[in-house]
Amino acid sequence: MRKITASLFISLDGVVEAPDQWHFPYFNDEMGAAVDAGLGQADTLLFGRRTYDSFAGAWPEREAAGGEDAHFAKKLGDMRKIVASRSELSFTWRNSEQLRGDLAAAVTALKAEPGGQIGLSGSVSVVRQLLAAGLLDELHLLVHPIAVRKGMRLFDEGEPSIPLKLLSSETFATGVLNLVYAPADAAGSGGYEDAKAHLPQAER
Repeated sequence: MRKITASLFISLDGVVEAPDQWHFPYFNDEMGAAVDAGLGQADTLLFGRRTYDSFAGAWPEREAAGGEDAHFAKKLGDMRKIVASRSELSFTWRNSEQLRGDLAAAVTALKAEPGGQIGLSGSVSVVRQLLAAGLLDELHLLVHPIAVRKGMRLFDEGEPSIPLKLLSSETFATGVLNLVYAPADAAGSGGYEDAKAHLPQAER
């Protein structure tokens, strides 16, 4: 079964929208390695339409320009790219295709195909749906030490809670936290009466 890993830039107050407007001051070698660990290890990329359009509008030109990021741009271009959208799409970026049918059913079938890791970058609506369906294996959050205070947040209100377990954590020199989560069983029941036993006790 193939593993699906989602990687997101996120602010301290949970904003994931338009990271190009606030995250670049924090991009260093540590973050570059973390991004490569998330996307660079995949052989297939899964996108929502808006994130795909953003990638397709930038990376082919960067590959053609032959600059410092051309190698990474070529790597993205060579990978299989699958776009989840209810609208009929046409593509100019090579190795791109549309995911057909119900998202959960189609991704379940995709995970059962032969192949390596499947990566997600951005595509918040897809991440939410895969988490809710139990289909996302790892959630990589690069938490930036900034409160953006506007824009879409990763988790919206009014939906059932999603328990997660922390697999690893790392602090970058910039103050960014690299947190890797996986789905977890429900935390169970508990209240203050259970918690107070763990409070410091006064000396007698």
